[in-house]
Amino acid sequence: MPLMPGAEPYRHDGGDVGVLLCHGFTGSPQSMRPWGEYLAGRGLTVSVPLLPGHGTRWQDMQVTGWQDWYAEVDRELRAVSERCTRVFVFGLSMGGALALHLAARHGDAISGIALVNPSVKSDSAQLKAVPLIRHFVPSVKGITSDCLKEGAQELGYDRTPLHAVHSLSKFWKIVQAELAQVTQPLLLMHSRVDHVVHPSNSALVLSRVSSADLTERVLENSYHVATLDNDAEEIFRSSYEFVQRLAKAEAEVEAIENADGAASGGA
Repeated sequence: MPLMPGAEPYRHDGGDVGVLLCHGFTGSPQSMRPWGEYLAGRGLTVSVPLLPGHGTRWQDMQVTGWQDWYAEVDRELRAVSERCTRVFVFGLSMGGALALHLAARHGDAISGIALVNPSVKSDSAQLKAVPLIRHFVPSVKGITSDCLKEGAQELGYDRTPLHAVHSLSKFWKIVQAELAQVTQPLLLMHSRVDHVVHPSNSALVLSRVSSADLTERVLENSYHVATLDNDAEEIFRSSYEFVQRLAKAEAEVEAIENADGAASGGA
C-alpha cells in the first residue's frame, strides 16, 4: 500500500549527538518532522521512523500492535546509537509511551527523554467495551489534528482501528508498571487544553518516574498535536536547550574521568 504523501520517515546524518523522535497513534512522521528538521538544522543526528501500520490506510493498522510499534523504535534507537555517542528520545502522545518504554529498557544508553502530551492511560468508559466491540465494529472516528492553530493539519487516519486501540490499552499498563524504572533526565511538555489525551496522563508520569532531573512545561496555546501548533517553537527550543545542557554535562564528566584515568595510569 503506498504511503500518504508526507508520511515518509525522516533521517538526517549530523553530529555525534542523536535524537530519535516517535510519532503518535494513527499519526505519522509528518507531526514530528518540523521538530526533527529544527534539531537537524542545529547539527544533531535525527531519526523519525514510520511506525508499522501507519501512514497508509487505517485497515493496515488493524493487523499491528504495540509490539510492532515498539520493535521499530527499538531498532531505530540501536541504529542511532551505533552512529552517535549520546542519544536522546523524544515522543508525542503514544510516541511518549514508546519513549518511556525505551527509557525503562535501555537505561543509561539513553541520555534523556522529552515528551509532549504523553499517552499512558485513558479513563474513558467506552474503552472498557473495546475488547468486545472490536470484533463487530472495526473502527471509530479518528483522533488526528487536534490543533488550536488555524490551518494546522496533522497527517493521519480519519478512522481509529479498534484492534489497535485494544493493543494500545495493554501497552499502557506495561508502561505504567515500569515508570519507576525511568531514571533519565526528563523534559515533559503538556498542553493546558488537550481533547485527545487528558493532562492527567502527564501528571501520572511526573508522579511515578524516578528522574532526579525533571522539568515540566505547560503549553498554554496549543491542543494535543502541539508539535504543529502555536507552541511548536517553544517545544523545539526547549528540547534543544535540554539536549545541549545534558550533552555538555556528560562531556565534562567524561573529560574529568579520562583525566583521572590518565593520572592514575601515570602513577
